Formats: sequence, structure tokens, C-alpha cells
Amino acid sequence: MNDEPIEEVYFNWLYNKVAFVRHPTPSLTFYCLLRELHRTEFVWFVSGDDNRAQDGLDVRYEFLSGSFLAKESYWLDIGCSVFEVFYALAQRAEFHTSLTKKQWFWIFLENLNLVELSDAKKEIKYNVSHVMESFIWRTYEPNGQGGLFPLKYPTEDQRKVEIWYQFFAYLNENNIS
Repeated sequence: MNDEPIEEVYFNWLYNKVAFVRHPTPSLTFYCLLRELHRTEFVWFVSGDDNRAQDGLDVRYEFLSGSFLAKESYWLDIGCSVFEVFYALAQRAEFHTSLTKKQWFWIFLENLNLVELSDAKKEIKYNVSHVMESFIWRTYEPNGQGGLFPLKYPTEDQRKVEIWYQFFAYLNENNIS
């Protein structure tokens, strides 16, 4: 029987879904970065982004369906994390393209300029919190630079566009199928 709190077991399950766990070297692991993403609550205010939050919460049920853990109601009712949203969005992106969810997850982090924040880096929490603040409150550039889906030729202000539609604009502009 595992005595770890459900939140810790869940985080490790999520981490293993997207990280390259065969490399314990700090320059190749991202435990601290992903921990910060998991500590950051996803807040939405653009209509339609509530669907991304719900997708993120649904990941918890996916986790529970493959485990023998009891459904902890307090845990199921807490807000959705950015990590959960990114993972769920990566799952949806995988369904629409030939890229895997792991590839998509890291594209998101690359677009947010977070891929350099391996466990070997200092001040991860400070850097991540600034990037997450810009992402969540949509203070990134109108073309999406600083967000998940930067565009060279946007047709509208990406800060006002639902994440799901930003994704499709990104696919079209980058000829991803």
C-alpha cells in the first residue's frame, strides 16, 4: 500500500507521461519546472477556455481509472493546474495531428521559453511564475508571442482568442498535420 498523498502520486504519474525519466541528470530533468506548473492554478477568462480547464480536471479521472486509489472528493474539487491543462491540451493536439502528446507538451513549453529551465538551473520558481503570470493573464504579445501559440501573421489579437482556436491558427500557419 502506498502511503504517499494522492496529489504526489498523481503528480508523479503526470510527470512520467511527459518527461524523459530515464535521465536522472539535473540538466536533463524538469521536475522543478513541472512542479511549478502543477502548483499554478489555471484561471480562464476568455470564453471557451473553461473547456480547457475542464479537460485538465478530466485528467484526474483518467488517472483514477488506472489506479486502485480511492476517489478523494477534496482532491477532485480543487482548481485545475496549468500542468493539467497543458497535458490535456497535448492529448487533444495529438488527436488532431501526427505529433505525440509528449511532443506537443514540449512544444508548449518551448513556445513559452521554458525548455531551458531544467533542474540544473537556478531561480526556476521566479522564472516560471513570471511566464505563467503572462500566460494566464494574457499579457503576452497580440501575435501570441509569450503564449502557447505564437503566430507570424495573426488575423486577430491572440490575447482575446480562445486557446483552442489559437491552436488551430498555429497548426495552419506552421503547416502541421
